Amino acid sequence: GNFVSRLSDGTEIKHGVTVVATGGKEYRGDEYEYGKDPRVITQQQFESLLANSQTVFRIPNFSVTMIQCVGPAEKYCGRLCCTTALKNALKLKSLNPEAEITILYKDIRTYGFKERLYTEARRVGVRFIRYDDQKPIVEIPNFKIQNSKDDLFSAIRNPQSAIRVRVNEPILNAELELRPHLLVLSTPMIPADGSRELASKLKVPVDADGFFLEAHVKLRPVDFASEGLFMAGAAHYPKFIEETMVQAKAAASRAATILSRPSLNAGGAVAVVDPSKCTACLTCVRICPYGVPKIKASFTGVGNIVGAAYIEAAICQGCGICASECPAKAISVMHYSDAQVMAKVDALFEEVMV
Repeated sequence: GNFVSRLSDGTEIKHGVTVVATGGKEYRGDEYEYGKDPRVITQQQFESLLANSQTVFRIPNFSVTMIQCVGPAEKYCGRLCCTTALKNALKLKSLNPEAEITILYKDIRTYGFKERLYTEARRVGVRFIRYDDQKPIVEIPNFKIQNSKDDLFSAIRNPQSAIRVRVNEPILNAELELRPHLLVLSTPMIPADGSRELASKLKVPVDADGFFLEAHVKLRPVDFASEGLFMAGAAHYPKFIEETMVQAKAAASRAATILSRPSLNAGGAVAVVDPSKCTACLTCVRICPYGVPKIKASFTGVGNIVGAAYIEAAICQGCGICASECPAKAISVMHYSDAQVMAKVDALFEEVMV
């Protein structure tokens, strides 16, 4: 690659490789009365409380209900939510073995050795209640907006109105009602702010959820389709720290294959433009998946119009899409012009006919 990045202080940095590692963040919406009562929190907030404010969870008959698959996780699996919920449930059990913990779930997905957390959670008495497409219903009568940590502790010790969670149990075909001290929502990780804008600047794709999309899930898992661009971490999709470290090492290794060379040789099969045929219709600019074609005002197109397409050979990937889509036939791929390809076809059929 041949990149120039401008920092917020105006400093420009020239570099040959770009690694996108913008990460992600926890989704925080308004589902299940979140943001309206301090006793409704996310798993990340719950984890912080378990680490820093342990005494509040040691009160007698303390109960917690966790709801899995909240927000965007209703449409796609967040990968981290189940494991995080089980880890936090086990931490609470270690602080208060008598605590009553209920996890409402669609499907528990603790892949790999994390299945041990699921087994341990059941062993220590964590209850699991499955729900289907009929989501749980949360009711908090007469709630008022409170946000500080002190408000949370006060609400847990002296609740003005009980949290009521109603869920339909599909096997019993009956509605169950829970009244926990604390409601914890398992929300998924979503892309960091500005991910789509960055993708537009780098001319790289993102998936439907806004995560960066690799060139090939098996053959090029840390590469973008454009050369010199790599990715690592939660910018790709939600993953744990150990998975992020492995991918970061892979991205660094791929970057080293470029940076370790004194020079790079471009392939011979690149697209070239005949300005005398170009109408500057922008078809090639719109269709190129790598964002290579540009319209240069200094070039003269067909009929002496100002501006014609230009393709830089060093960054062209030679896919031939622009050549096949150009309505004026102004673009051809070196060594694969129409005349050359047709000559090969004619030679092939001559051999077949003989």
